[in-house]
Amino acid sequence: MTENPDQRLLSGLALASFHLNGQFLDVAEDLARPAGLTAAWWQVLGAVLHTPQSVADIARDMGITRQGVQRVANLLVDKGLAEYRTNPAHRRAKLVAPTAAGLAAVDGIDPTHAEFAARLVAEVGADELARTLVGIRALSEALDRLADSALDRLSP
Repeated sequence: MTENPDQRLLSGLALASFHLNGQFLDVAEDLARPAGLTAAWWQVLGAVLHTPQSVADIARDMGITRQGVQRVANLLVDKGLAEYRTNPAHRRAKLVAPTAAGLAAVDGIDPTHAEFAARLVAEVGADELARTLVGIRALSEALDRLADSALDRLSP
């Protein structure tokens, strides 16, 4: 198969982002472990730190499956790190909210998170990281738009 330059660029972006995702997950596991959390637990708790959300909303915001979020939310509730609350907007879709123990666990990550963030900024530079964040967000928004239109074209 012969790839054109556009295809090579897309493939390179995808492979680099997969690698970067793995690196972020490794770092998150290392940061979360001393607080008694996993990266997945931290991800779900982080999504609801300020505002309780439904499992579907968390999944959509994080770009992960609803089933995966449901599994983690159930574990967090079982461990006393989160609770389900009544959702005034939807009777059956409960809201996930952190408990005091969940908030304390996330707070326990903050010192090492701050230290690692400072080391990353020192390594790459704040301006470069800010530009990278803008680029990643723009790429994500473009993929959302294109995925929506691609699905429309592929539908019978």
